[in-house]
Amino acid sequence: MTDNRHGMNPITPEELEVISKYIYDISGIIIDDSKAYLVETRLRNIGEELGCVSYSELFEKMTVATTQSLKERIIDAISTNETLFFRDSTPFDLLKYKILPELIDRRSAARKGVSPIPIRIWSAACSTGQELYSIAVVLKELLPDFRGYEIRLLGTDISDKALQQASYGTYNKFEVERGLSEETLHRYFIPYEKGWRIKDEIRAMVQFKKLNLHSSFQFLGEFDVIFCRNVAIYFSPEDRKRLFDRLADTLSPDGSLIIGSTESLTGVSTRFVPLRHLRSVFYQLKDSREPS
Repeated sequence: MTDNRHGMNPITPEELEVISKYIYDISGIIIDDSKAYLVETRLRNIGEELGCVSYSELFEKMTVATTQSLKERIIDAISTNETLFFRDSTPFDLLKYKILPELIDRRSAARKGVSPIPIRIWSAACSTGQELYSIAVVLKELLPDFRGYEIRLLGTDISDKALQQASYGTYNKFEVERGLSEETLHRYFIPYEKGWRIKDEIRAMVQFKKLNLHSSFQFLGEFDVIFCRNVAIYFSPEDRKRLFDRLADTLSPDGSLIIGSTESLTGVSTRFVPLRHLRSVFYQLKDSREPS
């Protein structure tokens, strides 16, 4: 193995170009010139572990690897984004005080008291699970008694490592202190080794699956609320349009789409109409808002 005591050399523009193309081919994630630091910092440890002194050497090992494990490690390293419980807070207030109450009222009226009322929510880039568990907590506080409801909460992500942590529901002290009040922490978590684990009653509400959003997800079925926040920013404009058009096909006719606070569907998809509530913007299907 190469003597690599001094670490890897800085990435060159040529290396960035070939590695970025490889990352796009396996994950659909766009890495432009401004993200050279991301490739360097997230792949350096892998390269050094493999004895590489340059990113060209690492690229060679990526492309000749005979197992999936190196490819999966690359995807894990590049795709895992920072997340926290109740990130940005406003989408969860929107869910609790606007989207879910109105959805339940509509479904109750349409079903004329016949239960169960379905509530299907998808966190489309769930990372290590904080977003989906935050959604589960919102539902638990809004509906203390789930009898009469058929709840399905799904989280998907491209990263095996992130999904493993999400499934376990374990978080270190730093992770739980970001976004969780003391009251919420002690109500829904229990101490676990060096951190905290979400209680079984909340873990039982959710399901996690591996999914690349560039591939088909029609098999997942229909959802009443889709969270797709801060992931499409890594897609090309063409891939972004395809993603939101396919999300439109997966959303129930009266469903709601929630994207990142700095994102917009203007010029991306014509299938949605933006709606405002307090400080938040969410989207519904255009056809559901227009009279026939």
